[in-house]
Amino acid sequence: MLPSLWPGDLLTIQCVTHDEVVSGDMVLVMRDDRFFVHRLIERQQVSDCLLWVTKGDAVPHNDPPVAASELLGRVTGIRRGNRSFIPSRRVSLIHSTLAWMLCHRDHFRSVALRIHAARRQAPASRAVFPRHIRRSAGRGLEGM
Repeated sequence: MLPSLWPGDLLTIQCVTHDEVVSGDMVLVMRDDRFFVHRLIERQQVSDCLLWVTKGDAVPHNDPPVAASELLGRVTGIRRGNRSFIPSRRVSLIHSTLAWMLCHRDHFRSVALRIHAARRQAPASRAVFPRHIRRSAGRGLEGM
């Protein structure tokens, strides 16, 4: 679900009925004994069966439809680092462009994930070592 969701994001999932989800919601579904968080594209009524069509933001094609019983919930919150926010149902033009690049350009996706991982690790290292230890570490043994 890049760029809407990144590795390390914590999701709040709310159990919902099929009437409570609308197109654009991020939903948790179970498919082939695996969990997926993708965006709901459409609801299809086939005979007596209700089906859901989902799609990842950085995936070029829709997922195969899933039965209503495989819809486990809707993403109601995302926590990324120190920030918490509610996911948007709309995907902006910039967001769509970034998703397309992440989907079609392996090198771009690799670099973006490396930058994201480095940014996640940087604040943790600062929190572990107090400021005076970080400063003295740069001077070597003679500074201690």
